[in-house]
Amino acid sequence: MLSDHAWLTALLDVEVAITRTAERYGRATSDDVAAVAAAAARIARELDPAELGGLAAAGGNPVIPLVKILRDRADAPATAVHVGATSQDVLDSALMLLSRKAGGYVLGQLRAAADAAARLARTHRDTPMVARTLGQQALPTTFGALAAGWLAALDDGAAEVERAVNTLPVQYGGAAGTLAAVHPDGPAFADTLADLLGLARPLVPWHTARTPITRLASALGIATGSVSKAATDIVLMAATELGEVAEDAPGGSSAMPHKRNPVAAITARAAARRVPGLVATALAAADHEFARAAGAWHAEWETLTDLIRLSGGAAHQLSVCLGGLHVNPDALSRNLGLTGGAILAEKVTAALAEHTGGARDIVTAAAAAGTPLDRVPAITEHLGADRVRELLDPTCYLGHAGDLVDRALAHHDLTKGSA
Repeated sequence: MLSDHAWLTALLDVEVAITRTAERYGRATSDDVAAVAAAAARIARELDPAELGGLAAAGGNPVIPLVKILRDRADAPATAVHVGATSQDVLDSALMLLSRKAGGYVLGQLRAAADAAARLARTHRDTPMVARTLGQQALPTTFGALAAGWLAALDDGAAEVERAVNTLPVQYGGAAGTLAAVHPDGPAFADTLADLLGLARPLVPWHTARTPITRLASALGIATGSVSKAATDIVLMAATELGEVAEDAPGGSSAMPHKRNPVAAITARAAARRVPGLVATALAAADHEFARAAGAWHAEWETLTDLIRLSGGAAHQLSVCLGGLHVNPDALSRNLGLTGGAILAEKVTAALAEHTGGARDIVTAAAAAGTPLDRVPAITEHLGADRVRELLDPTCYLGHAGDLVDRALAHHDLTKGSA
């Protein structure tokens, strides 16, 4: 979708659409359209993108030599090719075409990952586990609540990408963005071109107002961050010491036969790690000067295509990971009990405070010493052994974990219904 040949095809598609638009406004004939379309099809089959790249060096972009080739090979007047356009019109519009198509793939992978997270959240809505904050055990939660957090973030990321992709506009402004070469048809010409290419109609030419680029880059950054968050959790939970999850097809090691590496999650993280730097590059390149940028425009082409590739790859790998993720309830339960009830210190302290003013000090001292709370005389004497055991039951201190899962699932179902 983003190969060199895809670029070549997209550039030619824009040129053909420009000639079709010109016909609508009496600036080309139907024979011209047929001739340009036929020549473009031949060029797409025969021209080596590497050759075009070599020819592009002289002018700094591939449109200049491509227009010459198209004019030479089309059995049509030169005036019927590249009508009223400048190189940036064609290249930006081609980039939008590629971004729309490839962005749709990214969106599909994000939704697949979200669907998989939703299934995990629904299946394990009430499966207890320990929540971790700052690397330490915190309070009881459920695996469903953790997966619901992944789900909500993935749905948010997908929504951002969808908005950005659906608003990608055509670029058509002519040499200096005034549409002078097609006056008095300029705005209508641009709108017709947008409609033919299936892109959004621009308010004005955006040669040096790069919101479409920065919006898409930012959306991809947001979405890939949600991918990376889930993948990071899975990598940590798959560690031997935790053993709480395992991928369906874990990878091995060239030296250690016992290894069960969460390869899909690792690969998703690897791709996601490169995304923030590219987002920063896209944002930093937004300072286009006057009516045409010298360098900032050129910096966007590979940056955005790499962003889309990496985002799509990361989302795909996460969907593979989540789609076959095995959850180990026994390991979750084992790890939930590691502290001997210390993770419920908040609940015990509140109950003990009804009987003594030193409740917090008593519970804090016991937790620091690693003494199980049901074996601390100062606690059991005030509350009774049965009450302490009840307080230390993690399944009785899950708060609204189940309710939050339900809310995330309902939102996801609503999002799918409107997609």
